[in-house]
Amino acid sequence: MDVLNLSDKEFCLFQRMIYEIAGINLSENKKALVSSRLAKRVKHFGLNSYAQYFELLQSKAHNEYQIAIDLLTTHETFFFREPKHFDFIRDIIIPTWNSVHYRVWSAASSSGEEAYTLAMILAEHAGNKNWEIVGTDISTQILDRARSGHYAIERADNIPKNYLTKYCLKGTGQQQGTFIMCPELRQKVQFIHANLKDNLSQLGSFDVIFLRNVLIYFDIKTKQQVVTQLLRQLKPNGYFIVGHSESLNGVVDNLKVIVPSVYQKR
Repeated sequence: MDVLNLSDKEFCLFQRMIYEIAGINLSENKKALVSSRLAKRVKHFGLNSYAQYFELLQSKAHNEYQIAIDLLTTHETFFFREPKHFDFIRDIIIPTWNSVHYRVWSAASSSGEEAYTLAMILAEHAGNKNWEIVGTDISTQILDRARSGHYAIERADNIPKNYLTKYCLKGTGQQQGTFIMCPELRQKVQFIHANLKDNLSQLGSFDVIFLRNVLIYFDIKTKQQVVTQLLRQLKPNGYFIVGHSESLNGVVDNLKVIVPSVYQKR
């Protein structure tokens, strides 16, 4: 099969589709990425064009709709990313929390590194306090990886040695070159399929919400929609944390800036 070119018109179809589904703005420079990520699916079905693949998606057949969403969404993450936020959890939040059951939401949790980092911090510093982590993502495939808690050993580079020794199990034999989060930690973390544009009140209320390095993919309208939705589930005086390169200025006005990228619900 000859290599297919993704035309500008075809790119616009997928651009509009992922915006309507997830609120993600695919800029023009993402055209090559869309082409490469979808090429195997076009070939898989023996189709002659990306437009034909788009038509297939409109029928939502063969579970292909979710596969396309998985391919078109970004899942870059790593353990202890932007560590100042975890220092804030350890030094400011944990010593002052007063919830009977403390809940933290890792929104757009990808393959789980952020959620498990939070779990390690709480396991290490929260003593006997009762807590849980909820991770959500729009990609079902990436959530399966997160639930497994199983990673290539290279992913452990940013995990402090004491955490690595205590909370991670090194693979042997056929699993050599990998590690897995310990069962006790995995039991405290659950991963749920969710679209941040939807009403997610069924998840319950949270003391802390992490929504990091996600807003950069949204326009202002979608930012306002998503943040407003999530804030409904943040407890009064709860903390809302975004990426260091992100800001909620002009998005919502019922949050107080504690330190850059860390907000508290009024």
